[in-house]
Amino acid sequence: MDRGAAPEPVTERFREAFRRYPTGVALICAAGPEGPVGLTASSVASVSLAPPALSFSVMGTRSARLLLEAPSFVVHLLGRKHVDLARAFAQTGGARFVPEQGWRTLPSGEPILPSALAALRATPLHLVPVGDATLVVASVVEVFHGPDDGALIHHARAFATSSPLPEET
Repeated sequence: MDRGAAPEPVTERFREAFRRYPTGVALICAAGPEGPVGLTASSVASVSLAPPALSFSVMGTRSARLLLEAPSFVVHLLGRKHVDLARAFAQTGGARFVPEQGWRTLPSGEPILPSALAALRATPLHLVPVGDATLVVASVVEVFHGPDDGALIHHARAFATSSPLPEET
């Protein structure tokens, strides 16, 4: 840390701190009133095993508002082959839910991506407004496993893949 540098606002330093922290990448999708909705998220976390629960946060975008109104949604944990899909869902106007992406529909109505590392169907337990975001805590009601393709990671404003480190000897 450069203690001689001019102080920056905490929000900018906070943003920069999390750019340095790699996270997994997820697509969170739901059945909206006018069709499927979804967004890319890097804030997904496991909260509890018993009962199974997860959390994520969203900002006030149109897709986020529709997700927050949905009675259930699917959190897709993405693998390395999903980088184009993650980019499409991260930008306004990106291709979403097109046949080439391999989407299916669950009997409960949500879109599901069978090629995701895992897909977790969940129902909201708590919606907590925090500043300009909403923290969602959700109960996981179904878990689907897809092919293990290696992790997709978001780090320093870019997508990356992981390679395991050699075992310690």
